[in-house]
Amino acid sequence: MNGEYDRYSDNEMHYGNYGGPNDYDPKKPKKKGGVGRVVAITLGMLLLVGVAAAGGYSAHTIVDQLSGRGSEEVVSGETQAAETEASETIENTATAAVNQGNTGSVVLTDVSGVVENVMPSIVAITNSGYVTQNFGFWQGSVEIPTEGSGSGIIIGQNDTELLIVTNNHVVENSETLTVQFADNSTAEATIKGTKPNADIAIISVPLSSLSSDTLSEISIATLGDSDTLKIGQGVIAIGNAMGYGQSVTEGCVSALNREVTTDEGVTLTVMQVSAAINPGNSGGALLNAAGEVIGINTAKLMDEQVEGIGYAIPISSVKDLINEMMNYETRERVSEEEASYLGIQPVTVDSQSSSAYGMPTGVFVYSVVENSPAAAAGIREMDIITQIDRYSVSSVAELQEALSYFAGGETVTVTLQRQVDGSYQEITVDVTLAYARDYTSTNQ
Repeated sequence: MNGEYDRYSDNEMHYGNYGGPNDYDPKKPKKKGGVGRVVAITLGMLLLVGVAAAGGYSAHTIVDQLSGRGSEEVVSGETQAAETEASETIENTATAAVNQGNTGSVVLTDVSGVVENVMPSIVAITNSGYVTQNFGFWQGSVEIPTEGSGSGIIIGQNDTELLIVTNNHVVENSETLTVQFADNSTAEATIKGTKPNADIAIISVPLSSLSSDTLSEISIATLGDSDTLKIGQGVIAIGNAMGYGQSVTEGCVSALNREVTTDEGVTLTVMQVSAAINPGNSGGALLNAAGEVIGINTAKLMDEQVEGIGYAIPISSVKDLINEMMNYETRERVSEEEASYLGIQPVTVDSQSSSAYGMPTGVFVYSVVENSPAAAAGIREMDIITQIDRYSVSSVAELQEALSYFAGGETVTVTLQRQVDGSYQEITVDVTLAYARDYTSTNQ
């Protein structure tokens, strides 16, 4: 972990709402805090899977760069007073200090006008949940309560809720999500939709939980066009760095269309920037000179051995996905009495196991309970579940989270990877979930 909620789940065996011996006790309270929940795994002999000194530029030059116009003016010789020409898209951007050194000039630009306008649309996100410490497939694992931080961008509002986009890894494995707004007020949020393969998630906050004062202080961000960006164009990053609260860094676009691969084996096409993207910045906004969001920062891809390299997801590449997820029906967790039952014994396929055994990340079906909903739908042993309805799953904890939004009797679409002729193929099956209360250790 790097201080941000970049949590990576390891192998774990849970039963709970999805099947296994002694899996459901409606009177047993859910554990919170403590040293964790030990999850024993005994798998027999089955082979499974686990796994910048720069030459000087005048203040006018930097304003031009931030505005995307470019400039060829170079400052040399004695210290010069900064020009104070205002930019059409940046208020108060003309103030600059030029310090002459042996290696050239360093120019500091004022982007406070842009930041002041955009800050009300940026939020801090706190994720409270569990991470799994794995001791190996054969030894079991322990769930450890954790808390992590990230950022988000207010991108919409409907009749009943405020909509926020962030990174999927900021909200994964959560039990509670707390959003802090520009006026320092907080409210709990619900996951509306996730897409791990794009590292994007939409969360919602009920308008009823926000005061009129908060509603008057916040704003909705303006999305820009990342397809028009040029290398060298100035950018500004805002986010909840290190969980200390909102902070600002600036730089330029260093490269476009970089392909990077996450620890989970997911390849993302991102932009590289020189603005610092630190843990906690994930999900925050990368802005152009007009204050438009042209990227979603992601610290998960940061290289701790290299300075001056940050990454952001180009906003144009995910606009359609964001619009789709914004229109999802918001679901609340169902009550214990309505809790659903799938009927499998699950094991997490993490990035290490995926790499070692050539299997997709997700939830490995170790066994299927006879006469269960999973069995009736045709789910088989050794299938790997990757999605439950709109919720992508890459661990047992995420499977449990997804199922917590569906009651017994509901039909969900389960996406899984199945080995066919030596390779994995994606298939979907519709599963009518049962009530967990109807399945006890005596009838499984």
